[in-house]
Amino acid sequence: MTLESTKPEVTLPGKSTWNYHPDLPLQDRSLFNFKGGPIAGLTLLWNSWLPISDRLLVLGVSFLTWFYLSPSLETAQTFAFNWIAAVYLRNLALMALVAGGMHLYLYTFKKQGNHFRYDARPFQKKNSLYTFNSQFLDNVFWSIVSGVTIWTAYEVVGVWAYANGYVPILNFSDHPGWFVLWFGFLPIYGVFHFYWIHRLLHWGPLYNRVHSLHHRNVNVGPWSGMSMHPVEHIGYLSSVLIHVVIPSHPIHFIFQLQQKVLLAITSHAGYETVTAGEDSDAGLKVGDFFHQLHHRYFECNYGEPEVPCDKWFGTFHDGTEEATARTRARLKEMRKK
Repeated sequence: MTLESTKPEVTLPGKSTWNYHPDLPLQDRSLFNFKGGPIAGLTLLWNSWLPISDRLLVLGVSFLTWFYLSPSLETAQTFAFNWIAAVYLRNLALMALVAGGMHLYLYTFKKQGNHFRYDARPFQKKNSLYTFNSQFLDNVFWSIVSGVTIWTAYEVVGVWAYANGYVPILNFSDHPGWFVLWFGFLPIYGVFHFYWIHRLLHWGPLYNRVHSLHHRNVNVGPWSGMSMHPVEHIGYLSSVLIHVVIPSHPIHFIFQLQQKVLLAITSHAGYETVTAGEDSDAGLKVGDFFHQLHHRYFECNYGEPEVPCDKWFGTFHDGTEEATARTRARLKEMRKK
């Protein structure tokens, strides 16, 4: 006698739901998934950095920033307009280069067409929901006016605190092992921190007054990633406060800020991968369908795959129609309260 499988069939979304999606259902890509043994977790960690990734590129930018585009600690001991303005203009240039460059390539010149694009619908125009009645202008405005300003404020105060000995400093020459390990730890800590800040922002009063601005973007683009209310920017970037209690180097601080900002831009690109054109499948993976599902269905996937908080707390959406039905039912129940 042959035993039939009792595992329910999974219903995948149709073409009308998404222009493109990765293989579904989404699998557990957490570093804490021990089903495959320790090698599986180490492989995931390796692949998040190498052979080339947006995270690795940000690390390179952080080193260039610290050594060539930042004030010396001696200069930063005193607040002064010149060096603060230089940090602001550098951050503004980075924002414009990454978000603006990706928008031009993917959406203005459409060099990749809709290849690897999750949602092929156009951005909203002439819609009073958005600042200036335009999704694009709304996103640019909040990313720059609030995003770059608060990003710069965190960096300026942080570097000033290092310069004056108000936060403990860790030099490579003293503890080279810990110095290197910090770069691996900070992104993982950032994911854990993001989940809890994000859950807080979905609390009714905060959502209505603050987080709803970011959620205007159901169909996201590069400028959507840092399009937030100032209160959300303060909370989102507050993961850097860990440096107040654990010794680190200013380059760790700058890296953490830059990966939070620049990877928010790339992960909201609306594309799984940026390629050399419509006919190419090879390129740099930038998108995050896990988070794309959050923008579509709201009350799911609050965190990121590397730390499985959504799995632990029952808010994981794997991309299937069954998960969509569960999420909609959960949202309906939440609105009753």
